[in-house]
Amino acid sequence: MDVAEQYSGTVINADSMQVYKELREVTARPSVADEKRVPHRLFGVLSGAESCSAGHWTELAVGEIKTCFDTGQLPVLVGGTGMYLKSLVEGLSPIPDIDAKYRDQATALHKTLGADAFKAEVAKLDPESAQRLPAGDTQRLIRAWEVSSATGRAFSAWQNEPRIQPLPGVNFAHIALVPPRELLYAAIDARFSRMVEGGALAEVRDLMSLDLDPALPLMKALGVSELIAHLNGDMSLDDAVAKAQQVSRNYAKRQLTWVRSQLPDAHVLTAQYSQSFRQEIFSFVQQFWLTERA
Repeated sequence: MDVAEQYSGTVINADSMQVYKELREVTARPSVADEKRVPHRLFGVLSGAESCSAGHWTELAVGEIKTCFDTGQLPVLVGGTGMYLKSLVEGLSPIPDIDAKYRDQATALHKTLGADAFKAEVAKLDPESAQRLPAGDTQRLIRAWEVSSATGRAFSAWQNEPRIQPLPGVNFAHIALVPPRELLYAAIDARFSRMVEGGALAEVRDLMSLDLDPALPLMKALGVSELIAHLNGDMSLDDAVAKAQQVSRNYAKRQLTWVRSQLPDAHVLTAQYSQSFRQEIFSFVQQFWLTERA
């Protein structure tokens, strides 16, 4: 928000859970006050009944970025979903549009067979994807089945094709915020406690009333399954919070690994957010912004 305010920018969401409208608190979406401070886009724009793919998000993000270019604003993409960012920066596989009936068939088959047996079905169509993906990666396995079934060609083969660049000629500057591990974990624990105090239980209760398919992405948002277990009487609130904090820390650890392996040229900032930290970001953005506009 500081960068967007300083450089007439728009904050564009690149978090796969914050695109959904139902869980503002649980997914730590920006507050109403934050959204009024600077323009925000792609936060809470989809229903939890939808399954947002990297391709769909990229299409939405490209539209918002082009709007920023047309109005002279700086697009500031924020979020930790690496697959989304890679799709935008590196391009998308040339997979044709797939009729929704194949996704419905895949979802129904997964529900009927269970995770392991469904993975075995994927292996018949796309051995490479089945070998690479764990049985618990429901969303990607369903995607592999639907694409392979609809096109008659393995999903992995499509992925190995040259990528289509959604924004040819556009350059990106990457900033990675990597605070010390102990401070990051403490912040994660404190944030989840604030979520519960701020209404996370009510949000999850309302989500349960929608009776959504458990395989949908939103149902797998960090903390949702733990809070559902508490609301169903299967876990105390303290245990649910502790478990949700643990899975959140584990996820953050995987994100840090992704940053190191996938963003080797990123401008990495390791200090706590402060005035000097803010100025370092501003200096980096200023240099990039002036270079790109020259």
